[in-house]
Amino acid sequence: MKFEGKKVAIIGFGIEGKATFDFLKNKGASITIFDKLSKKELENRYGYDDLSKTRATFVFGDDYLKKLKGFDIIIRTPFMRPDQKEIKKAVKNGAQLINQIGIFLDLCPCPVIGVTGTKGKGTTSTLIYEILKKSGKDVYLGGNIGLPAISFLKKLKKSSIVILELSSFQLMDITKSPNTAVVLNVTREHLDWHRSVKEYRDAKKPIVSFQKKSDYAIANGEYKISREYVRLSKGKKLFFSKDRSNQDGCFVENEKIVLKLGSNKIKITDVLEVKLRGKHNLENVTAAVLAAYLNGANIDSIRKVIKGFKGLEHRLELVRVVNSVLYYNDSFSTVPETAIAAINSFTEPLILIAGGSYKGSDYRDLGKAIRNNNVKLLILIGDMASEIEIAVRSAKGSEMPKIIKGIKNMKEIMKIARSEAKAGDVVLLSPACASFGMFKNYKERGNQFKEEVGRLGRRD
Repeated sequence: MKFEGKKVAIIGFGIEGKATFDFLKNKGASITIFDKLSKKELENRYGYDDLSKTRATFVFGDDYLKKLKGFDIIIRTPFMRPDQKEIKKAVKNGAQLINQIGIFLDLCPCPVIGVTGTKGKGTTSTLIYEILKKSGKDVYLGGNIGLPAISFLKKLKKSSIVILELSSFQLMDITKSPNTAVVLNVTREHLDWHRSVKEYRDAKKPIVSFQKKSDYAIANGEYKISREYVRLSKGKKLFFSKDRSNQDGCFVENEKIVLKLGSNKIKITDVLEVKLRGKHNLENVTAAVLAAYLNGANIDSIRKVIKGFKGLEHRLELVRVVNSVLYYNDSFSTVPETAIAAINSFTEPLILIAGGSYKGSDYRDLGKAIRNNNVKLLILIGDMASEIEIAVRSAKGSEMPKIIKGIKNMKEIMKIARSEAKAGDVVLLSPACASFGMFKNYKERGNQFKEEVGRLGRRD
């Protein structure tokens, strides 16, 4: 891909847009940056230096896309739909539409491992990175986690390995697939952006659809939708699972994580030695073991990392134990499926904090999980509180938990949770919803929860 002498439009000047500009600024292109925010708003939000000194033309304001005319290349932010009318018109008039991941994959000189799925991408990607790093590889982590991928492109050698966490927004218009594609469980998400579940699922297909025969397509063997993705690949197909499997890949057999390739079967470790809580995390672990091994990781490094890895922040994160009550932060849980997985991770009595803003989810299965597990108190927050309550009351189950809703801030939420919790209970923040309304994002929601838990000891 060549940029010299081209007129290039960068749509969106957040962290990824800025990294794209920094990569292109010395490539001989004429660059125009488009953003809805004003110059001052961008500088304040992202801590940028005076943008007037930037060697680019800027277009700001609500009608910023009206000037999207006469460009050779348009680089969109992942959150801008490619079928936006101004973009469609520009493409019709001859512009090439790409995104940062597309540029990276086209120019990357080394093997790339791409990880996608509805949830678990961050944990799996980080595990692969840590295993390969422990194995002595020159490895980089980016995409939807860590640094924008394009920011380390110049550092890469043929012997390097890149792990990319990839969302539907990043995948939907790329034309080159990673050398190793890992497809976790794909359910439904981002229906406030995607127009249907089908569009969301189809958006992830490019992770495998451009693979070559020498590539690897790895999928969760337990789920039909995940298996369907690898059928689109021309590469070698392998599977992972938290249950026993006869297929080549990585799975759990007799409470041991096992790697099987042909007649060769290697025991990695006992399930009990994995520190990550919840059976769903065994899917992430087996996926990471398989992907890392196929890319040159040694067994000793795999074992050491798997046994020592405690997980990522805001993903079923043990915050504290106070008066024999365990407090878990699972704020990254923004869809019902992950909240269900979190609930199923505990046998202790649960005080569950759930709810938030609309994301296009169906809460009926969550209602069933709450009614048929050990949830004794359900604290519902945000716009979806009533919808989740209806799902719980409509579900068939053993006992109806006590339900409290209408609380407006984390301080009051924790005050109620603390007063209701008994020794041996678990207080679990696993919202099953987006955070907007009460919080800026899932990180602020999780951090406020952790701050309030941190204050508990000082109140005793």
